[in-house]
Parts: sequence; C-alpha cells; structure tokens
Amino acid sequence: MKSRHRHQGQHVSSLFLLPLLAALAGGLGYVLLSLPTTSPGLAPMVNVHLQASGVSNPVTAVLLNFRGYDTLLEMGVLLLALTGVWSLAGKAPRQARPPDPVLELLARVLVPLMILVAGYLFWIGGQAPGGAFQAGSVLGAAGVLILLTGWQAGPVADGPGLRTVLAAGLIVFILAGLATMESGRRFLEYPP
Repeated sequence: MKSRHRHQGQHVSSLFLLPLLAALAGGLGYVLLSLPTTSPGLAPMVNVHLQASGVSNPVTAVLLNFRGYDTLLEMGVLLLALTGVWSLAGKAPRQARPPDPVLELLARVLVPLMILVAGYLFWIGGQAPGGAFQAGSVLGAAGVLILLTGWQAGPVADGPGLRTVLAAGLIVFILAGLATMESGRRFLEYPP
C-alpha cells in the first residue's frame, strides 16, 4: 500500500514538473530566437583600449580589466566545487580493484603532460587566452584521471579550521572589493 502511494506521489510531482519544464524550454527558445542575428559586440572598444591594458591579446585584456570580478567568481566556483566534494566525504568508499592496464598506462603518460599543459596555460595567460582557471581545470581533469586509475593519495588536510580559512578567503576578497568603494572607486576597481 505504501509503495502505491509513493508511486502516485511521484506521478503527481512528474505531472507538475512537466509544464514547468515545458515553460522553461519555451522561454529559453523564445529568448534564443529573439536574439539579433548580428551584433557589433565590444571588439572595437577593446581594440581601442588594448594598448592601455598592458597585454597584447584582447581576451586577456578584457579579463585583466575585469580581473577582480573574474577572480571573485572563480573563487566562488572553486569554493562551491570543494564544498560539493566535501559533501561526498561521508559516502562509503568504493571497493578497491586493480586498475585497467590500458587506463593506468594512459594515466602514466597523460598526467605528467597535463601538469605541463596546466603550467603553460598559467604562464601564457598574460599574452594569449589562458590563465589560472584554465590551468586549474586541466589539473582537475588530471586529478579525476588519477582517481579513475585507483591510485591512492596521501593524507588529505581537512577539518573545520581549513574550511573556515577557505570560506574566509572569499569573504575577505568581497570585503576588499567593498573597501575600494570607500575610497571613491567602484567595487573591485583597480587604480589606474
């Protein structure tokens, strides 16, 4: 009897969600179809001020000029991702099994290359598209590959102190942005 009621409750919630999802899809479709076919974009304005940005690549110039917002959002995304990883910490560990030999060989070849690519992306960020966030993504993918092979990592630092420090880093960054407003500039605005 209980399973029948549970099944009916799931059916009712599915019927309720279907029109909402259809409305969301319709709204997104309308917005997509109503976008202009051509747009001048910001490229002319960026090219005019490219020399003043201190870099030669327009993508990097935009990121550099909006560095505060870019870094703030990156810190928020990384903290959110780390919180998601920590939420999985209480799950039962997977059973250890020997890694697939092809996967292990691939990981032994690719992980060092991925570390080099991440270093290059971090270094090239001043002259061409790239930077810390892209480098971190490549390092994260290398970490996933390491986990898929079943290699064991050493002890991981964890605890309330580390979590507090990481959350405080984002809060301090926001407070620094607010402090720039006290000196008459905009939020996270760099001096000329």
